[in-house]
Amino acid sequence: MENKNSGRLLSLDVFRGITIMGMILVNNPGSWSTIYPPLEHAKWHGCTPTDLVFPFFLFIVGVAITYALSKKKASGEDQKHLILGIARRSATLILLGLFMAAFPKFDLINLRFPGVLQRIGVVYFVTGILFLKVNLKTLSYIGAGLLIFYWFIMSFIPVPGVGYPNLIVGKNLAAWFDNIVLSGHMWAVTKTWDPEGVLSTLPAIGTTILGILTGDWLRKPVEQGTKIATLFTYGFITLLAGYVWSGWFPLNKSLWTSSYVLYTAGLAMLFLGTCYWIIDVKKITWWSKPFIVYGSNAITVFFLSGLVAKSMGLITWMKADGTEISLKGYLYESLFTWWLSPINASLAWAITYIAIWLGLMWILYAKKIFIKV
Repeated sequence: MENKNSGRLLSLDVFRGITIMGMILVNNPGSWSTIYPPLEHAKWHGCTPTDLVFPFFLFIVGVAITYALSKKKASGEDQKHLILGIARRSATLILLGLFMAAFPKFDLINLRFPGVLQRIGVVYFVTGILFLKVNLKTLSYIGAGLLIFYWFIMSFIPVPGVGYPNLIVGKNLAAWFDNIVLSGHMWAVTKTWDPEGVLSTLPAIGTTILGILTGDWLRKPVEQGTKIATLFTYGFITLLAGYVWSGWFPLNKSLWTSSYVLYTAGLAMLFLGTCYWIIDVKKITWWSKPFIVYGSNAITVFFLSGLVAKSMGLITWMKADGTEISLKGYLYESLFTWWLSPINASLAWAITYIAIWLGLMWILYAKKIFIKV
């Protein structure tokens, strides 16, 4: 239900909760060697269900911006104060991301600078300021311009040292730029490029701008059926546009290609439209409480679940046979691997981890503790 007094949209909270659950699910398998294919990222080009999670969250950030700032902007509230609030929240997200990357060794010399929370922080800062400073028509032009600009430079500018434009792993323009500005501070798995790199943050801003435009439409005083019909129409058009564009500029999460932006934003519109229809129109809410609980402290549960998962891998001891085992490994073997197949044991661990954090977040929710990040 849309709460007109609080300005909150219940279906958006549910969508946020589902997305955060998805993030924790795909980030915490029992074993990285045994994962169901839909719970893995595409190797390079392509888009799996797992590749939808992060753009969905950035899209949600955009929708939330309209609900948080529209009235304040319209009322003429001091923009310096609003910008300071945006900057403070962005800085908090970036610092939390850097803390997660540094934990537990805090090796600042080799610290990975980019990351999920860092990208959310940067994108929120840029789009929040744009929302305050320009009208929605100008904002839509900026979003389209970013997607076209990124497509152009990635597709037509020769990569220094390579000699031609390309989208090859580690040899494309985004990887080259990351190596220039982030050398020694990129994802340890790749070392030569980063999936949350600098250039690919430009189209990620486009993802959140599409969320802002969607949020503005949902806030309009029009009949609910019209809202849903329009959301589904534009969602399908955006999805189709992304799919068609992928013929020239492939869907790719690591590069955050412009086609990927449109494709995932279209799906996000359709998903949010479905939630809005079920929850706000049909009033079928009996199933939604766990997702509301997760969505109410989304960044908190993402941050803490990541730290705890790292910590369980660091606590180790020697078994009787002389092999080393971590706390996570011990719990995983004791609870799941002895009676489930490897792939189902891995999934069961991830689901159990989600359920444990749901219980912890429910305590905060029951006490009305909402940690603003």
